[in-house]
Amino acid sequence: MPLPPVTLIGDHPAMVALRALITRVARSKAHTVLIYGETGTGKGLVARMIHAQSARAQAPFVDINCAAIPAALLESELFGHEKGAFTGAVSRKQGLMEAANGGTFFLDEVRELDPVMQAKILTLLDTRRMRRVGAVKPVEVDVRFIAATNKILLGEVKAGHFRDDLYYRLQVIAINIPPLRERGDDVFVLAESFLAKYNREHGSQLHSFDDAVQGVFRLYSWPGNVRELENLMERICLIEEGPRIRLEHLPQRILREVGLAVPGRTAIVPADPAAFAAQDYHTATNDFQRALIRQALAAARNNLGAAAGGLGLSRHALRHQMVKLGLLDLPTSE
Repeated sequence: MPLPPVTLIGDHPAMVALRALITRVARSKAHTVLIYGETGTGKGLVARMIHAQSARAQAPFVDINCAAIPAALLESELFGHEKGAFTGAVSRKQGLMEAANGGTFFLDEVRELDPVMQAKILTLLDTRRMRRVGAVKPVEVDVRFIAATNKILLGEVKAGHFRDDLYYRLQVIAINIPPLRERGDDVFVLAESFLAKYNREHGSQLHSFDDAVQGVFRLYSWPGNVRELENLMERICLIEEGPRIRLEHLPQRILREVGLAVPGRTAIVPADPAAFAAQDYHTATNDFQRALIRQALAAARNNLGAAAGGLGLSRHALRHQMVKLGLLDLPTSE
């Protein structure tokens, strides 16, 4: 059964280029593809897009996350087993790799494979054959093998954690998914899309964002990427009332990161967080930090130690930030 239509949302040039690359890869004859991306960037979605746009679209798409399967069971899950191969193997079992024959097999978090499984995967890719656990004869399989990782595999190779021959076998075509913090206004495009989705699902009536919220969205680093943003939008739709999303609807951890909420002390807040929304991430972050430091020093009457305490920093850390941000011309006292 073919997969339902899927796509990557976003107008940032990096995403436009990524969608074009996915189409080229899908239509190619590449048998291996490696996807890089931080957690939550959509590696599984990219794998599904490659399958859906390929000549294999009518064949199975099978996926597995290495980190979710105990190492002792992974070989049987991937390759299957024969009856009597081990205690509890009461009948022959088809493995997921064989189930994907003719289609696409997606292996997420490939770095989690142990050395033995790395060797078996390499053999499969080189020979297009696999052997069920306990079997004598190999089975031929024809799959497009897509692997994904949130780590730089070359570093894992140099550290001795990943086979170099498997790395180079997978690296023939590599796709990099940019993190959300590097995608500019895509954060708003995605937020509006998720908001519409969960308004429909949960019957909520939240339809817009306060300017201050947009400023926070631009400044926040989104460590959980698109998945974090989607989960946030669903949470807000489930428990908050509309019609607008306001700062008080956002979790404290997000407000803390951008300097808008610090437990146990008065927050020091630039007057208009939305003023930073038109800038790129790094420029906006630096300008926001400069504003925080200037206001902290003003509130502390230029006392460096008091300003550092108000910001939750040591004197040394605050002075380091002032050097980094070009603020050493500000008057200070100890």
